[in-house]
Order: sequence, then C-alpha cells, then structure tokens
Amino acid sequence: MSHIHIPDGVLPLWLWGLGWLVTLVLVGAAGKLAERHDMRRKVPLLGVTAALMLVAMSSEIIPIAYHVNLTVVAGILLGPVLSIVAAFIVELILALLGHGGVTVIGLNTLIVAAEMIIGWTLFRTFVALLSRKRAGVAAGMSTVITLAITTTALVGIVWLGGSAATARETGALDPADLSFTNPFTEGVFSVGLFSGGEADAPSAPADSTQSAASESNSLSVKRFAAVVYTLGPLGWLFEALITAAIVRYVTRVRPTLIFSGALAEKERRIPGDEAGGL
Repeated sequence: MSHIHIPDGVLPLWLWGLGWLVTLVLVGAAGKLAERHDMRRKVPLLGVTAALMLVAMSSEIIPIAYHVNLTVVAGILLGPVLSIVAAFIVELILALLGHGGVTVIGLNTLIVAAEMIIGWTLFRTFVALLSRKRAGVAAGMSTVITLAITTTALVGIVWLGGSAATARETGALDPADLSFTNPFTEGVFSVGLFSGGEADAPSAPADSTQSAASESNSLSVKRFAAVVYTLGPLGWLFEALITAAIVRYVTRVRPTLIFSGALAEKERRIPGDEAGGL
C-alpha cells in the first residue's frame, strides 16, 4: 500500500501545504474537464468505485500489514480525469475516519491519484501490446509496476518528513532484523472503518512525554525503506492477483466497462438528451 498513515503535526508545513495546493488545483482542473464528458453516465460508476476503494482500504492483511487499494482497477474503470476526483473523495473520507491526518489529505490524494492514472496508462499500453484477450495479465503487470513506483514516492515523502514520519505497523515482520515471526498469532484480517492502522503506542508511565512514546515507534528512514521494500512486494503481488481476477471477470461479463472506459475516453451523448445539458 502507498497510503500515508501519518497524523497531523508530523510533516512540515511546506510539505503538506504543497500537497494540498497541488491537489486543489488538480481537482479543480479535473472538475472542469469532466464537464466536457458524459458525467451523468459516469457519476454512478464513480460513486461505486470510490466505495469499493474505501472498503478495501479499511481491511488490513495483518501478517504483512497491507491493505488492498484497488486503485488500478478504479483507474481502469474511471480514466484519468475522474480518477483525481475519486482519489480526493476517498482520501477525504478516510481522513475523517482516522486513516491519517487532515493535513496529509493532499499528499494522499496525489499518491492515490497517481496510482490510478499510472495504472490506467500502463494498462492501455500492455493491452495494446498483448491484445484484449490478455487484459487480466495486463492489469496484473500494471499493478505491480504502479505500486512499485508509488511506494517509492511514499518513501520519498517520508524522507522529506523526517524520522518522525516513519512509525508504522510491520505485521509479522520484525523491523530490527527484517525477520518474520508467526503471522497468525493475532489473526489474518482486521477490518475497521474507524481504525487507521497506525501502530499502538506502548504502555508508558504517566509522567513520560508524548515525544518519547512517538520516538519509540519510529524507525530511521533507511530502516523504514527496508521494511517497506520487504513487505511491499508481497502486497503488490497479492493486489496484482486480485486486480487481474477482477479485470478478467469484468471483461467477460461487461467488456465495455473496461475497454470503453479505459481505452475509449470519448464523449458520448445520452439518447434523448440532444437538446439538453447538465
């Protein structure tokens, strides 16, 4: 996953402020561009896709401390313009539910939107190279490459934010020596809309300072990167398999959702609406 579970007050103002600024500009531009497309046909798909992303991001696979994003699937279905809108909606709701702070909504939107747009672009490229019959393979390959890119972007943001931004769950992985323990001691899945997945602070005496507790949960940026790149490929593969299965199924039962959405972003007019407009 490349979602930033960082609370408010950790990242520097210039970093999260820049994220908000770029996000607002992109969302505004996407809204203007969306007016040129058939919005009434795609708004229901936008809502359903965003809801699926919310559910996926609220379900953690405990052994590898990973939650599925479904960002590549969403990007394939929505295309690049509506992907930006969907990413902002999802990140806004997740922040209100405790998945990271309000200040990082902008950065999270940029990362998730990038996943959707990069996934959409790679999917188009691989389908053109492999043919539509191998859409599932194209979607799986796109997912692995996309998540590798955005995970690197996540590490870069954490590096800019400093060691205070490196606290995270590591599942069955011991961050000290990158070894795995028994992954089933606390179950396999954890589902909770009101839990952001951040590591619980260890119990401490009442007179201990908050900074000391935070420091105990933090890793060095180098160690954080090692943890992320150890757990990440497992999650990328898992999500690639899910994405490939979803795309393969949809191409069998409703191929226009995949190919007319991702590969034919042309404006279409609803019959009977020739004289009307939004």
